[in-house]
Amino acid sequence: FSTAEIPDDEDTFKILIATDIHLGYLEKDAIRGNDTYNTLNEILQCAKQNEVDFILLGGDLFHDNKPSRQCLHKCITMLRKYCMGDSPVRFEILSDQKVNFNTTQFPWVNYQDENLNISIPVFSIHGNHDDPTGAEGLCALDLLSASGFVNHFGHSHSVEKIEISPILMQKGITKLALYGLGSIPDERLYRMFVNKQVSMLRPKEDQDGWFNLFTIHQNRSKHGPTNYIPEQFLDDFLDLVVWGHEHECLIKPTLNEQQLFYVSQPGSSVATSLSPGEATKKKIGLLRVKGRKMKLQEIPLKTVRQFFIEDVVLADHQDCFTPDTPHVTKKIEDFCFAKVTEMLHEAERERLGCPLTPEKPLIRLRVDYSGGFEAFNTSRFSQKFVDRVANPKDIIHFVRRREQKEIKDENSIDYGKLFKPTAVEGLRVEDLVKQYFEAAEQKVQLSLLTEQGMGKAIQEFVDKDEKEAIEELITYQLRKTQLHLQSRGVTTEQDIDAEVRLFRDSKKNTAEEEKDIQEVSNEFTEAMNRAKAHRLERGDGDFADQDVLDVTMDSDEGSVPVAAPTRGRGRGSRGRGGRGRGRGESDKEMQ
Repeated sequence: FSTAEIPDDEDTFKILIATDIHLGYLEKDAIRGNDTYNTLNEILQCAKQNEVDFILLGGDLFHDNKPSRQCLHKCITMLRKYCMGDSPVRFEILSDQKVNFNTTQFPWVNYQDENLNISIPVFSIHGNHDDPTGAEGLCALDLLSASGFVNHFGHSHSVEKIEISPILMQKGITKLALYGLGSIPDERLYRMFVNKQVSMLRPKEDQDGWFNLFTIHQNRSKHGPTNYIPEQFLDDFLDLVVWGHEHECLIKPTLNEQQLFYVSQPGSSVATSLSPGEATKKKIGLLRVKGRKMKLQEIPLKTVRQFFIEDVVLADHQDCFTPDTPHVTKKIEDFCFAKVTEMLHEAERERLGCPLTPEKPLIRLRVDYSGGFEAFNTSRFSQKFVDRVANPKDIIHFVRRREQKEIKDENSIDYGKLFKPTAVEGLRVEDLVKQYFEAAEQKVQLSLLTEQGMGKAIQEFVDKDEKEAIEELITYQLRKTQLHLQSRGVTTEQDIDAEVRLFRDSKKNTAEEEKDIQEVSNEFTEAMNRAKAHRLERGDGDFADQDVLDVTMDSDEGSVPVAAPTRGRGRGSRGRGGRGRGRGESDKEMQ
C-alpha cells in the first residue's frame, strides 16, 4: 500500500471499484424509484471522466434475481452510453479466457471482440441477489455478458471443489492477477474452506511479480458460527481483497495483520435498509496499481440520498417526562417531532452546494420505550413529514428492551444490543427457519426435510418469487425417501420411522444435502418451463406477458455453434490475438 502518488502512465492500472449497486431497488416508489439508476449513471460517468482501464464490480449489480424489463433496459442503456467507444484499451489478457469466462458461448473478454466497440471493460462477479438459478445456472449478469456489455467471472459450477483461476492482465511492466468468487451460501463455503476444497491458482512463472487482487461477495462480519467467511481463510499471497455484500462503507484499505493483505469494503451505493451501517457516507474507489504498489482514492458519491439515523432511550429523559407524567404520550410525540426536525435541518445544511443530492432525505428515529412508556400512533406522526422525507411511513421504529432485574451497574448495559432488530429487519429467511426449528418442540420438528433444505426453499419462495419451490422440495424429498425405504426393505411402521430419521440425519450439513437442494432447483425450473410451454400450446399465454425469466434462461444458449468473428474495425492493437493465449506459457500451472 503506497501513501505516495502513483503517476498515470503506461505502466499504471486505473480501476474503478464499486459493489452492491442494487439496481432496481424500490423502482416503483414515487420518490426513491430512480435512486439506483442515478447513482449507476454517476459511477459510470466517473469511470469515463477518469479514463479508467476497467470497472470492477463486487456483486449485487441488480437487487432482484429477475430484474424488470425497465431495470435491464436502463442498465444496458447506461453501459452502452459510457462503456462503448473508440478509446483504446491499453492492457492485455494473458490467461486462458475459456477458463476465466466459462458461463458464455463467447469465452473471451468483450473488448477483444471485433464486433464490439468497447472503451471501458466491466468485470463483475455475481452477488446473492443476482445469483445464478435454474438448470442452466444463469443469472442477469449472463444476459449482459451475452450482449457484450459485462465480463462475468468468478462463477463456480461445483459444490464439491472450487478452483479460482485468475484473469491475468498486463499493462506495460505491471502484471495484475484478478481473482473473483461469486456469492455462495456462507455455511457451504465456510465448510469447503475448512475441508480444503477451495484453492486459488497462481501463474507458474514469476509468481512474486504479480499484483494479486481478489473480489468476493460474502458475509464478512460474523452472523453465526459458520455464517461468514473469516479473512484468515483467504490465501496470504493476495495483495488486496475487495469485499462485497457488506453495505457499510469501509473503503479505506485495512491491513490484516495475520495474512498481511489489505481489505477494502466499498459498501453499497444505495441504502436498502434503515440501519446504522447504511448511514455511512457512500463512496466508490479509484485504484491505481503500478508494479506491486497500489493507492486507493476515495470518491464520495453525490447522487446518493442522504440517510440520518438516531437512537433515543425515553428512560434517559426523566427531566422531560416519566411514565406517570400527564399526557405523557403527547409529550413523547412532541419530543420525537423535535428530534426529526433537527435531523432534517442537518440534512439541509449538508445538502447546500450539492445540487445532485436528492432533496428529501431518509430519516429513522429508533425509540426505546421500555420502562412503562407507551408507543404513540406512528401513522399520524408520519403525516407531519410526508412532504419532507423520502420514507414517511417508517420514520419511527419502536423497540423495547427486555427488563433486566439483576443489573447493578448501569454502565454495564450494552446499548448496542438494545437496538437489535426486533422483527425481521436485517434477518435472512433461512436464519428465521433455523431459529424456529431450534426453538420448536420435538413434536413439530421436520421428519423428512432438513432445516437447510426448507430454508432454501422458503428463500426461493420469498426472494425470487418461486411460488412452487416449497411444494417441489417436499415432493422431491418424499419420492427420494420412498425409494430409500424400498431399497432397505423396511416394512413395519416403527422401523420406517427410525429409518427415515437416520436417512434425514445422515444428510444434514453434508455435500449430499447441497446436491439435493440443487437437484430440486433444477427439477423445479424444468417443470416450470414445461408448464409455460403447455400454456402457450393451449393459447393461454402471450409472449408479451411472459416474465423476464424466459429471456434469462434462453438468451445466450443456442443450438447453432458460434463462429469466431473474423472482421475487425480498424483497431489493430485490439485484435483478439488468439483470445487469451497471449504470451504462451505464463499460465501453464492453471491449465
